[in-house]
Amino acid sequence: MSRRRFGALCAAGAGLWAQGCVDASKYSEADAESLRRHMAAEKLASGQGPYGRHVYQGYRGLAELPWFDLDKRGRLRLVDDSVPETIDLHAHLGMALLFAAPIDMTSRTDRVRHILDCDGTEAGCALDLDVYINANFTPDDLQAMQFDTIQNILWGSATVRTHTLENLADEMADLRVSKAALLPITMGLPFGDNLADRWLDILEESPERDHFIGGGSVKTDDPDWRPKLEAQAARGARIIKLHPAVQRYFPDDPRAMEIYEACGRMGLVVFLHAGRAGIEPGFTHQYTMMRGYEPMLAENPGTNFILGHAGARDVEDAMVLARRYPNAWMGLHGQGITILDRIIREVGTERLVFGSDWPFYHVAATLAKVLIVTEGRPEIREAILNGNAKRLLGT
Repeated sequence: MSRRRFGALCAAGAGLWAQGCVDASKYSEADAESLRRHMAAEKLASGQGPYGRHVYQGYRGLAELPWFDLDKRGRLRLVDDSVPETIDLHAHLGMALLFAAPIDMTSRTDRVRHILDCDGTEAGCALDLDVYINANFTPDDLQAMQFDTIQNILWGSATVRTHTLENLADEMADLRVSKAALLPITMGLPFGDNLADRWLDILEESPERDHFIGGGSVKTDDPDWRPKLEAQAARGARIIKLHPAVQRYFPDDPRAMEIYEACGRMGLVVFLHAGRAGIEPGFTHQYTMMRGYEPMLAENPGTNFILGHAGARDVEDAMVLARRYPNAWMGLHGQGITILDRIIREVGTERLVFGSDWPFYHVAATLAKVLIVTEGRPEIREAILNGNAKRLLGT
C-alpha cells in the first residue's frame, strides 16, 4: 500500500481525532478557560463533599461497597436484593467501521476490555467516584483509547471484539440491569457506516432482544435522513442518538432542528452527547457548549431530549437548562457523587435517567454512584434506576 493511500485511510479512520477548525464566534478563549478551571477545581474538591472520600482499586474494587461482591470468577455482582432493577438508557456495542471485520455479537469472553479500562492492570486504577469519570485516567490511557479507536476502524482490535451483545447481557445480568438502550452513532464515513441498521438486525435475531431497547442515528447533512429515520423507527428504534462532537454539527443547526421536530412527531426520544468531556480534541468543544442546546429545547417542546452525561464538565449550564425546560432530561453517566447529589437537590428527580456508556466503562461505575447518593431514599433510587425511564418511553 502506498504511503499516500495509507495516510488517506488513517485520516478517515481517525474520525473524531482528526484536526479541525474552531469558529471564534462560537468558541472563545474564555470558554476554553472555563473548562480548565472546572477540571482543576474538581480534583481539589474530591472527597470534600457530603459523602467523603470514595476511591477504589479498579472497577473490581467496588466490591468493597455493601451492594456488591466478586464471584469466584472475579466478576463484580450486585448482591443486595433490595436494589431495584435498572434500565440503562446509554449503552453501545462494538463499533466495527470502514475496514474492520464484523464483530461476532454472539461471542462471550472471560473479561470485557472496557475502552477506559480501570481493571486493565492487576492492581486496577485508582477509581475516584467523586470526580467526573474521565479524570480517573492518565494521558497514556487516553492516548491508548485514541489509538485503539483508529486501529479498530482500520482493521479491528482485540478490545472492541469483546464489546458483544452477549458480553453486555452478562454484565447486565450480573448487576440486575433489566434493559439497555443500544445507541449507534452515524459517523458520515464513506462506507461501512451503518451501525443503526446492523444493531437493529442483531436485536431482531437475538434471543436476548427483550432485554434491549433499539436505537437509531442519522446525520444532519444527509439528504436522506428523513426516510432513514422513518425506517429505523419502523424497525423498533425508540431513541435517536446524535453526537455533535463526533458528527461535527452545532445543536442549533437548522437542519438538526428539522430532525428534532420529526422525532417529536414520531414519538422518538433524542439522546445527545452534551457538554465537554475534556478528553476529546479541543476543536470539537465548540459543538458541545450548553448554550447551543437551548434553542432545540425551546423550539421543540413536543420532543423529549436526554442531555447525555448531564452536560459532562459543563454540568452547571446543563442544570440551568434542565430547570428551565420540561423536555430536558439528564442522563447521569459520568458525574461524581457530590455533583449527582446537587443535581437531585437542584433539578429534582423527575427527569433523571440512568446511563452507563458501556463499553467505555463498567456499568457498575455509574450504578455505585447512584446507590451511594440514594441510600435511605428508596423512592428517588427507584425513579432514577427505572421509573423515570419507563415514564419517558411510555412503558
